[in-house]
Amino acid sequence: MTSSFKPDVPPYFGIDPAAAAAKLSLPSDTARFARAATFAAKGRDELKRGGHAPDGFKRLRKFSTWEICRYLIPVAPAHFRRVLKAHSDLPQGAGEGNSKWFSLSEVIALRDHFATEGAANREYRPYRPEGADAKVVAVANFKGGVGKTSTCAHLAMSAALDGYKVLVIDLDSQGSMTSIMGGQVEDEWQTAFPILARDFALHLKGENKVRAARGEPEIQLDETLTEAAEVSPRNLIQNTHWPNIDLIGAQLNLYWAEFQVPVWRMQSGSWALWDGLLNGLTDSGILQDYDIILLDTPPALGYLTINALSAADILLVPLGASFLEFDSTGRFFDMLYSTFASIEDGENSQRRKHGLEDIRFEWDAVRTLITRFDAAQQTDMANVIQAYFGDLMTTFRQDLTAMVGQAGEQVNGIYEADYREFNRETYVRGRETFDRTWAEVKEIILGAWWRDQQELKAEGSNGQA
Repeated sequence: MTSSFKPDVPPYFGIDPAAAAAKLSLPSDTARFARAATFAAKGRDELKRGGHAPDGFKRLRKFSTWEICRYLIPVAPAHFRRVLKAHSDLPQGAGEGNSKWFSLSEVIALRDHFATEGAANREYRPYRPEGADAKVVAVANFKGGVGKTSTCAHLAMSAALDGYKVLVIDLDSQGSMTSIMGGQVEDEWQTAFPILARDFALHLKGENKVRAARGEPEIQLDETLTEAAEVSPRNLIQNTHWPNIDLIGAQLNLYWAEFQVPVWRMQSGSWALWDGLLNGLTDSGILQDYDIILLDTPPALGYLTINALSAADILLVPLGASFLEFDSTGRFFDMLYSTFASIEDGENSQRRKHGLEDIRFEWDAVRTLITRFDAAQQTDMANVIQAYFGDLMTTFRQDLTAMVGQAGEQVNGIYEADYREFNRETYVRGRETFDRTWAEVKEIILGAWWRDQQELKAEGSNGQA
């Protein structure tokens, strides 16, 4: 059979099977995957280094006087310069004349000075009630490509620039968030995996105490659980190129948790597998060490995502303004209901037999967020989504700008991009996309903290009465 392709017919007509077969290479075996992975790893490392310093490590750029006075510290540039001139002990920045550039660590020191010496009616430091635990924010959806990781990364950077101390936990074995934050993760023992393993190991130790009291033989801990029992979640945290963002990173072997967790649950049906991550954050004091903890989840409702959602105070669900993403997100909510309602029913039926109070999953807020929004083409669909999700939606729709795409190509966040690489209007518009997203999320966090404080005061008053 010879090809009868003509320029005026579609190119998929008249394909010659023999000629097509001649273009094929030999059949691929599993070793081909290994070679592809090796090539991809090499390319990935080279591309990552392109956004890093020559030594392979990321550096956070410096911030100009204009940026500091517009976005970071609410003071006029002229007053800012007068304060620096009057206080030679403060960071003076690098550069000539009025064009000075400061590291974020220097900005933090300057913010502390203005918080002490500045105007009483200005907000130099962000709000967090004294003694309050960090607010945990999970970014989740089981559809990939909706902007989970970029949203999570930019929220972390927004919060850090605002003055908060942030911990990011990458729960996606693809490790995209880890790459953005410049993390180095050698194996699963530097991920969240040992936090879950530790929780199960401690659960078995607790069971063994009960068994010993009954004269029953103890359950033996294998090598993995024995090692995990000694892990401190604090030791999994690594610094990043941001002075006030830390990271628990991820790599491919983290996916092993999806297979191991159900095996552990089968060994002990009384283990609350959904609480492993939260228990680790609580027991280690990490909730007190940070202001905000952001959880980047895999695109699936697996055991890692369930742990993230159980640990979260606030759930953000990004989606694009398309029918398929709207439909998928609706099914995601349906699965969330089925999963957590099933856990509640199963656990509470057992707890009632022992006279214990019911457990109940609850979140301070759940919000869907439209990402990669193109107003020219997607406004009608976005309005439909807004109408159906109602108060579950954020009011701002995260625009897709040229700056967003360029930052992604460079393995950077928008806040890491030097505004001198864009015209000023492009930079301001691109940055506003994530500033406004952060403003809505921050409002939720502050409202939740405030409500917590009022409830504590009310409980205190009732106790005294």
